[in-house]
Amino acid sequence: MEPTQLVGRTYVVPAHTWNDRDVLIYALGVGAGQHDPYDERELAFTLEDPAGVPLVLPTFGVAVSHQVAELAYRELDLTKVVHAEQSLTWSGALPAAATVRIESTVTDVYDKGAGALMVSETVVSDTRTRVVRMRARTSVFVRDAGGFGGDRGPSEAWAVPERTPDHVLMADTRPDQALLYRLSGDRNPLHADPAFARAAGFDRPILHGLCTYGMSARLLLHAVCGSDPEALASLSARFSAPVVPGESLTVHAWVDHEDPEIVVFQTFGADGRVVLDRGRLTLRGASQPPCRGSLRG
Repeated sequence: MEPTQLVGRTYVVPAHTWNDRDVLIYALGVGAGQHDPYDERELAFTLEDPAGVPLVLPTFGVAVSHQVAELAYRELDLTKVVHAEQSLTWSGALPAAATVRIESTVTDVYDKGAGALMVSETVVSDTRTRVVRMRARTSVFVRDAGGFGGDRGPSEAWAVPERTPDHVLMADTRPDQALLYRLSGDRNPLHADPAFARAAGFDRPILHGLCTYGMSARLLLHAVCGSDPEALASLSARFSAPVVPGESLTVHAWVDHEDPEIVVFQTFGADGRVVLDRGRLTLRGASQPPCRGSLRG
């Protein structure tokens, strides 16, 4: 099916349940505890508190929203689909267990010439209270689906400050990182099956863009949010280059001097190429650390 045929279509998962096991697996999938298993900041997300409840990494939300995204992707040729952009907005910290309704609508398909950019808006709400826990905006690029004469889409201003980053954050990915991350529900064979990866134009399986997104967010959570999930209001980024499992990642982050609740960032691969671009994080009234620094996690 052509992406333009999906505009306006809504997909619903009426009741999706997660528990503490799911959030612990996700935390490991995005590298929590990988550098130092006993780092107290990481243990909060990989070990239960005295009440038996772990904290939840905010980007666990993408594992939730992906439950409904898969319904739309089934109607496309997956060998031509790559993740383009992702944003999440939270109403507060996610609980370690919940049952939610997930509703996603394909809102736009933009003509990028070589392909089409399909945009979906997703709302995740508690099935009992109807409270909205999270919203997601997901864009995927569908190769060879452009050139239909449509709108190219909006372009938002974004720039890296002309100064040294306030934070330089580093993490290594494991050779089996994609196999570990896919346990959270994203079973796209592009990230595990060498034959499928070759059919999609890659030499070997690549890491999920959402894993790179989650690893970057985890480092930023520790660096600028005091490791407090409640402090993170939103996070967005563009996927600009693939990451190979086993590759190291480095995040450069700049705090906005005029509005310290805004942080922009880029994530770099091992060879210095930008793999996550146009990163933007907003805080919910959190204070920034008093000075720049580095972190390895």
